[in-house]
Amino acid sequence: MRKLIILSFISCFAFSFGIANLSAKGYGQAGCGLGSIIITGNGIEQIFATTTNGTLYNQTFGITSGTSGCTKDGIVQTEKAQEIFVHMNYESLEQEIAKGQGEKLSNLASLFGCPKDSKRFQEVAKENYSRIFTSASLKDPSLVLTNLRSQVGSDLELKNSCKI
Repeated sequence: MRKLIILSFISCFAFSFGIANLSAKGYGQAGCGLGSIIITGNGIEQIFATTTNGTLYNQTFGITSGTSGCTKDGIVQTEKAQEIFVHMNYESLEQEIAKGQGEKLSNLASLFGCPKDSKRFQEVAKENYSRIFTSASLKDPSLVLTNLRSQVGSDLELKNSCKI
């Protein structure tokens, strides 16, 4: 239950960051949805695209299902959810990675797409603690996440089973 609450909080918090990044995905200001498919211009037409998306409620469905020109990532990109989680739980994760176990580290394994291999994820994190928490990354959670992704991607078992 606690995992669900944490993941729900992250999703809601990350949603606000996901909206700001829609234009970076090639969507207009209205975002994805039926409105962006029917109305393709990037000028004042975006008002009509937004109205179409809001009136028909198709954007929410498109985001969660990966249809209507929306990504298949769901509400937020996996990377953004991981980044927010690491920033919010940085100190706890540092301790849990050093131990090679913990609830937050297990939740992070789920965010990496490897809930079935959580134990291996935690082992790899512990074995590579010094590569993940370098002197440069001690004050930078984003760099810690980059280092962790690198270590998980280097492990053959996790590379094949996780959705990094």
